[in-house]
Amino acid sequence: MRQRLVVIGNGMAGARTVEEILARGGGEKFSITMFGDEPYGNYNRIMLSNVLAGTDDEAEIFLNGLSWYTANGITLHAGTRVRRIDRFARKVYADDGTTTSYDRLIIATGSRPFVPDIPGVRDAKRGFHQGVFTFRTIDDTRNMLRYARGHHSAVVIGGGLLGLEAARGLQSHGLDATVVHAGGHLMNQQLDPQAGAVLKRSVERLGITVELNARTTEIRGTEKVTGIALSDGRVIGCDMVVIAAGIRPNTEVAQAGGLVVERGVVVDDQMRAVGEPGIYAVGECAQHRGQVYGVVAPLWEQAKVLADHITGADPTAAYHGSRIATKLKVAGVNVASMGLKGPEREDDEFVVVAEPSRGMYRCVVVRDGRLVGATLVDDLSKVAFLMQAFDRGLPLPEERVRLLFDLGAPSAETSAAELSDDAQVCNCNGVSKADLVAAVKDGTRSVTGVMDTTRAGKGCGSCRSLVAQIVEWAAGGETEEDPSAGWYVPGIPLGKPELMAEIRARGLKSVSAVFAELAPEGREDAKSKMGLASLLRMMWAGEYVDERDARFINDRVHANIQKDGTFSVVPQMKGGCTTPDQLRRIADVADKYQVPLVKVTGGQRIDLLGIRKEDLPAVWADLGMPSGHAYGKSFRTVKTCVGLDFCRYGLGDSTALGIALETRFQGLESPAKMKLAVTGCPRNCAEAYVKDLGVVAVEGGRWEIYVGGAAGAHIRKGDLLATVGTAEEVITLTGRFLQYYRENANWLERTYAFVPRVGIERIREIVVDDADGIAARLDEAVQASVDAYRDPWQEGREPVTPGQFRPALPLLVVPKP
Repeated sequence: MRQRLVVIGNGMAGARTVEEILARGGGEKFSITMFGDEPYGNYNRIMLSNVLAGTDDEAEIFLNGLSWYTANGITLHAGTRVRRIDRFARKVYADDGTTTSYDRLIIATGSRPFVPDIPGVRDAKRGFHQGVFTFRTIDDTRNMLRYARGHHSAVVIGGGLLGLEAARGLQSHGLDATVVHAGGHLMNQQLDPQAGAVLKRSVERLGITVELNARTTEIRGTEKVTGIALSDGRVIGCDMVVIAAGIRPNTEVAQAGGLVVERGVVVDDQMRAVGEPGIYAVGECAQHRGQVYGVVAPLWEQAKVLADHITGADPTAAYHGSRIATKLKVAGVNVASMGLKGPEREDDEFVVVAEPSRGMYRCVVVRDGRLVGATLVDDLSKVAFLMQAFDRGLPLPEERVRLLFDLGAPSAETSAAELSDDAQVCNCNGVSKADLVAAVKDGTRSVTGVMDTTRAGKGCGSCRSLVAQIVEWAAGGETEEDPSAGWYVPGIPLGKPELMAEIRARGLKSVSAVFAELAPEGREDAKSKMGLASLLRMMWAGEYVDERDARFINDRVHANIQKDGTFSVVPQMKGGCTTPDQLRRIADVADKYQVPLVKVTGGQRIDLLGIRKEDLPAVWADLGMPSGHAYGKSFRTVKTCVGLDFCRYGLGDSTALGIALETRFQGLESPAKMKLAVTGCPRNCAEAYVKDLGVVAVEGGRWEIYVGGAAGAHIRKGDLLATVGTAEEVITLTGRFLQYYRENANWLERTYAFVPRVGIERIREIVVDDADGIAARLDEAVQASVDAYRDPWQEGREPVTPGQFRPALPLLVVPKP
């Protein structure tokens, strides 16, 4: 008979401990039941900052979905809180009325946000005052995102890691963010005053206001938040307040059950609750040798020791405490901290290098020849060696400044080889060097493959370069490219030319047909559907068989989904030109549907943000304008300058040519979005040199055509493709280049990557000189796509499916009985 193991807590500590137990054969020894407050599987709480900022989707931060529990025979009571432990009867009682017996009990209840007793925080009826939030869970993040919509300013109380991340995340949604911190410098738990001042300067450069030595005495507002008051009498106006003032261990259920609780549940070196055989505590709720840890690295160490002990895998396993060394990104700024923040004895050696104007601060503290503390703000290239020296006592260079710069101290590559096997490489997911080496020995010899296998680098990302170095070292320099790197989409093991050849040879005109014929065992892959749908539409034009489940939400409803679940509607304005009638209609729609934000875009159009899904067809009908395709991987827009008629510098009619190009190629399917521009002279007011395709009027009535430009996250001036004498030649070569790009670019490969990869000389040979004799075929293919074009907003008149524009219902997760 298997013993009954109950785990109270389904967060990072509880789930990781169960993972470690299963890895040691615990599934055969225990019947496992878990309770979690939240109605979800286990997710990486560290990554909530990315979800708030919009850089990660919710789905990407889940470590174990609900199916994982079923697959491992775990009974999960999701969204269910344990309210009482009876340690004499060995039972736990939950809020849903269930009673569960146990032989072994693990308490992993984690922490909760600390909320200071500030007048105005709470409302007697609703709990928190409207507009007041904490930042700890997915639901907190969702609520913040939902409330941020339509509001303009936020105050974050607390200048630690979470507070700064919250401010940065809200700022990314257009809110003015102010951090109010009671301490004298930011992140005062990890940084000394000088490092905190450097960080403050870097954070303020991002546009975030920082108020130090500022104690909040009141949150103002009656129905909703209007501002906060400070102890010095100042009032800061705001629409929302986020409290990020630290955490407190959740120990109430343990204390009520009669366990020894001080700051946390007191445990011994095997993570056993003191005086309670069969009961354990792990994570932020546990107190070991007087210490309670609020970072994840000790959690992983505790989970391994507990798993070794409870399964009998290593009866001698013991936890002796953790030397805290963290590396992370704080509002986009690299920070690493370990040990002492500064000297504490007269004979401590202390080396500091600071350049506040560059946002750089580095210091080390050496005692008796050992590194006992280090702080880095900016470049973390030396952090691997410093963390190893801190944890393992490596010999240090005589000139201590060499610890901070590559002036003879071990380089990052050398330190990767010298790391001990149990050295933690990825703090976010608790991956050691030994885990990475084991993955390589098991046959995974690509960096991406090792990261997928171990989860290393899937958190904040600061360890990825070290992961790559260790994989390179473990593989003896013989790493492999990920086998799927050359596939056009992940679910079909073929490159694009081979995939297109098979599709044509077999006459496959739907996504499901491609999967059935070409995918391993005919398996469908969700991540491949959008790329295949785009490819098939490009290849077959009007013959393509549209399947709705092959589209993602943007393509299903022809609008760009926003972070709060509403949509962005961008009508077409050819060449950036509009009329008074169009502007009136846009204004009427904005009023009628209470559009919270009307925004002029960089593509010379007007964006209506915050449209509800169910309102989309009516909005399109009232606008009476075509789609501007601001949501798809397709031809987007043509930006133009005033051109010949009005500008005294104009050399060509850029407006007319831009409108002609946008009319001809509107909505053209593509491996990635395409943005074009036409400018009437080399002054380049329409920024044609940095577009996917740009056209510039020059002396003599001629036009220069540039391809492969970019001016977003990547900056690149386009390469000159050709100089022609007529607008008709511009249109022909544009279509020919776009078709060649559509047929040969990788999925999601922008032209700024495609053009250098293929080479402008080769592209010129094919598109302009017709060296391969395919120009006529390219012209015909692009014409077929032009002929097959239909304005997608016409679907609003007759939806393709009854639920196409139906609002989504909230997801309900039903706990297992």
